[in-house]
Amino acid sequence: MLPALVLELSVSDIARSLTFYRDVLGFVVGYERPAEGFSLVQLGDAALMLDQIGLGRDWVTAPLAPPFGRGLNIQIQIQVESLVPMLERLAASKVALFQPVETKSYQSGGQLVEQRQFCVQDPDGYLLRFCRACWCKRLLAFRPGR
Repeated sequence: MLPALVLELSVSDIARSLTFYRDVLGFVVGYERPAEGFSLVQLGDAALMLDQIGLGRDWVTAPLAPPFGRGLNIQIQIQVESLVPMLERLAASKVALFQPVETKSYQSGGQLVEQRQFCVQDPDGYLLRFCRACWCKRLLAFRPGR
């Protein structure tokens, strides 16, 4: 079963995108419609649809120019012990990180969450933020709405 929210990314070359998502990042192909240049890829509980522009039906609301997805930061939380294997595949493929690995804490409701994260752009420029939760701590003085 797919998550309730799945993003569909318009891509310029489905083969290039599949190589990146599958071989470099470690996604698996859930299903494909090759005649339409479409693939659904999954990594753990996350799923993305990749749709090649110009094949099948496009959902383009304005002219696209690289980098695609300006202003969009797609966070993908992965349930792994370490981000190192993915980082090693990125380095071996000579893919530069947009944001180097960092440990960052965020307030989320009444909790403080710490995660290891980094950002990388896919071949069309979509910004992907991969993170692994480290810990979560309840904030004692949290009052919603304040």
